[in-house]
Amino acid sequence: MNLLSQTLFSACIIGFAVLTGSCAENPVSGRQDFVLMSEQEEIEMGRTAHPTILKQYRRLDDPALQAYVQDIGQRLAQKSHRSHLTYHFTILDSTEVNAFALPGGYIYITRGLLVYLDSEAELAAVLGHELGHVTARHSVRQVSASKATGIGLTLGALLIPELRNSGAQDLFNVLGNAWISGYGREHELESDRLGAEYLASSGYDPQAMVKVIGVLKNQEIFETQLAREEGREARAYHGVFASHPDNDTRLQEVVARAGALKTSATPLVNRDALLKKLEGLSFGDSEHDGIRRGNHFYHKDLGFALSFPTGWRVENLADRLIARPPANDALLMMSTTDQGERISPSEFMSKRLKLGQLSQGEPLNINGLEGYTAVAPVNTPFGRRPTRFSVVYFKNQAFIFMGSAKDENAPHRFDSSFLETVRSLHALTDAELPLTKALRIKIIKASANTRYADLARTSSIQHHALEQLRLLNSDYPNGEPTAGKQIKIVE
Repeated sequence: MNLLSQTLFSACIIGFAVLTGSCAENPVSGRQDFVLMSEQEEIEMGRTAHPTILKQYRRLDDPALQAYVQDIGQRLAQKSHRSHLTYHFTILDSTEVNAFALPGGYIYITRGLLVYLDSEAELAAVLGHELGHVTARHSVRQVSASKATGIGLTLGALLIPELRNSGAQDLFNVLGNAWISGYGREHELESDRLGAEYLASSGYDPQAMVKVIGVLKNQEIFETQLAREEGREARAYHGVFASHPDNDTRLQEVVARAGALKTSATPLVNRDALLKKLEGLSFGDSEHDGIRRGNHFYHKDLGFALSFPTGWRVENLADRLIARPPANDALLMMSTTDQGERISPSEFMSKRLKLGQLSQGEPLNINGLEGYTAVAPVNTPFGRRPTRFSVVYFKNQAFIFMGSAKDENAPHRFDSSFLETVRSLHALTDAELPLTKALRIKIIKASANTRYADLARTSSIQHHALEQLRLLNSDYPNGEPTAGKQIKIVE
């Protein structure tokens, strides 16, 4: 062991020596776990974070569907290792394909994941998996491990001078992060096992756990394809899927063992029950966040529409729109805020946006709307760049546009495209109101002649309709509908 290794090891020993009393019995395994918070502190952590989650994502406004998910979740929770906790199961109105849990019993599934599930058993599998993270206290153990590595570093730096240099600190951080993230797959597998057990004990088919992980793996494969086409990093579900679940021996084993807990020879799947609940659910953008149609955007609640350059990729986030050209060499962001005090758009830039060194400033008159545009040097994802800002007043809102180019030698290359988008802002017309409606899930019965390629040609899904329809019906990548089977389409 070299000197740096010895000092790092010493720091770990010192940190853990201080914390040796911080152990608690794991509710699942019965073993002693290293934790730095009580159960009441865990519950309080979740309770405190819950409003922030709802503010960031927004609760889906569908009481009947919320109650349906809550009932399934509570059924599973009663069979869990921590049935004494008060659990909260919530659908988030987000297009993200995701589910996650907070400490203390707060469990979430997004609308974006819900639409791709194929049965009530698969929905129960998602909730059961997240329930497993709570019952095994995975987040509490990770927080404790993270704090411990920090404590070890702090104590070590005080007592061992070599740890004060940045190189040693970086290495320690890497080791600490590797320790915390290294057992990520173990935690996921444990949650798969626990979820399968809760499924079986609640009357559901535990094999739904394998099927739902297959749904998520297919989403991961499709997202990787999209990211490659769009020249960006892939965004994937938080689970760890090294291979397809059909080939994951360990997953197959833990789920098979859960079969011993079955309460019926014919466990519940309830495919039709879920499909009935999903009919009419929004697919893609919600009306609350506005609707993208090609390079156009329509927002009924705020009463505006605008257009982005043809061919640009537009992301519709809860608090802003982000558009990028095909080569990913520019960025245009639009957000809104209240005007506040009665000041001119140019003063808004200086006072509210706190922009300095404004240049190339000029007033704008856009379809009768007052505005101002100018360039200011700011930090962007491309580095510090001269950035085109535009502020336009519409009703009581200030629409803020920020555009920057990647090439520092041609910072104004996209100015005309940025300003073209700004100048497209206008009040919704009566003719545009139908375009503000969200796409919806519809359930149809497949015939012997039904093919996804035919459905894709008439689908309201604008991009990759064929792949999306197959994903919606668990037939990805190249399956076809079975005659007589209920399938989802989008209108």
